[in-house]
Amino acid sequence: MAKQKIVVKMAVNSEKKSRKALKIAVSVAGVESASFVGSDKHQIALTGERIDPIQLTKLLKKGVGHTELVSVGSVEETAPAPPASATAPAPPASATVSQAPIVAPQINYPYCYNYGVPYNIYQGPYNNDLACSIM
Repeated sequence: MAKQKIVVKMAVNSEKKSRKALKIAVSVAGVESASFVGSDKHQIALTGERIDPIQLTKLLKKGVGHTELVSVGSVEETAPAPPASATAPAPPASATVSQAPIVAPQINYPYCYNYGVPYNIYQGPYNNDLACSIM
């Protein structure tokens, strides 16, 4: 999915409200970066994937006050430039060391969870008998 850029204008008149607005903006799902835009710093520019502009505007209206959605658009991604020294020699094959990933062993213990507290299951000597011992 392509990245989005959303610009939101707010009526904030204090540093406290602007910090609160930025905190609310970055809490929305999908937001990767946020910054103040404009000379008066009353606009926030957000970039990310699958950001819901309606939800963002509602949250900012509830938390800060009057909020206006200025623009919603896609971000054009630029291709990274190739490295300047493309003719650098590669290291010899014997110099590279490949390591196998470290995997922790899985140990299955007989635990039971009762209301979030684990405890061991007691397996006594008569645990395997299926017959009734009373008769």
